[in-house]
Amino acid sequence: MSEVTQERIDLINIEDEMQRAYIDYSMSVIVGRALPDARDGLKPGNRRILYAMKERGWTHSKAYVKCAKVVGEVIGNYHPHGDTAVYDTIVRMAQDFAMRGMLIDGQGNFGSIDGDRAAAYRYTECRLRPLAEELLADIDKNTVDMRPNFDESLMEPAVLPARVPNLLVNGSTGIAVGMATNIPPHNLTELMNAFLYSIVPRHQADIASLMELIPGADFPTGGTIVGKQGIYEAYTTGRGVIRIRAKTHTETSKEGRESLIITELPFMVNKAMLLEKIAELVRQKKIDGISDLRDESDRKGMRVYIQIKRGDNPDVVLSNLYKHTSMQTSFGINMLAIVDRQPKILALPQVLEFFLQHRIEVVTRRTRYELQQAENRMHLLEGLM
Repeated sequence: MSEVTQERIDLINIEDEMQRAYIDYSMSVIVGRALPDARDGLKPGNRRILYAMKERGWTHSKAYVKCAKVVGEVIGNYHPHGDTAVYDTIVRMAQDFAMRGMLIDGQGNFGSIDGDRAAAYRYTECRLRPLAEELLADIDKNTVDMRPNFDESLMEPAVLPARVPNLLVNGSTGIAVGMATNIPPHNLTELMNAFLYSIVPRHQADIASLMELIPGADFPTGGTIVGKQGIYEAYTTGRGVIRIRAKTHTETSKEGRESLIITELPFMVNKAMLLEKIAELVRQKKIDGISDLRDESDRKGMRVYIQIKRGDNPDVVLSNLYKHTSMQTSFGINMLAIVDRQPKILALPQVLEFFLQHRIEVVTRRTRYELQQAENRMHLLEGLM
């Protein structure tokens, strides 16, 4: 065999090995890091944090504990990654402008909608919220599969029992290898009403019926969704684009001066950067009609004051703000989640169906566990009798 032929064979073998290694890496990122499970709506990092806090008893009825303590517990026992990654996940689960249903109750500086970072984990404290405890309910009754942790010294859940459809309640955002997920958050009451409606046999759980109960996404920062076509496409196919606008109203002062008041912003929009952008556009004279700009937000809520020049039309100014700033944004919905250890794009009825199947399995396993406990107790009592 010539040297050229042997080199070509070696090159092909190397390419095959690299391809296999890259596929293994891709699946590891897709399944084990970046995409949520369709059953409990959590990524492994979030799930391990909640489970570690449950195991240590840091629940909503107990005292707050230092976030440094939680980070150490999670890294040492379940999630062998950097402390920054774990703490950032804890912070996000405690931010009311990032999560529709917060899973962690934070005490201290956990950042703001202006882009301020949270304080270091040695200063902040946290504990589980009641909603997170609903995700963990009955986990000690053999309701889900357990698997060894990274050093096989402890067991961790492969999925949480999840009494609420968290995948849609809080949504999810993640970039894997070759694919990404972007699921918007929803209103919990609307979701549960739709879920209860869909499990009644005589009901036709089609998109039109479900959309009467779930009219659309419900973002933690509010805002107004413009049009229904994007929502319908997302609920039907798993993919769609929705347009979100800031919520505003007009006020008139005693002197007759009109002003625009912003009370809600589109999801993930940085308020401080928005105000800087508006001020820059006014300086560059790309937007006319604004004489004053103030951030009057306080602990009661958001309030951005935009004073309109005399003689200018507030509607025209608002239209220009929608056009040139992030007061109007687009949210690309891509409802991608892990189903049977494989990524799958899900329509709304499929999400509800997978959650239903998960709950049936959890309740069945819980009932079997309780029956076994009762039979064991009966055996002891018969012996005593």
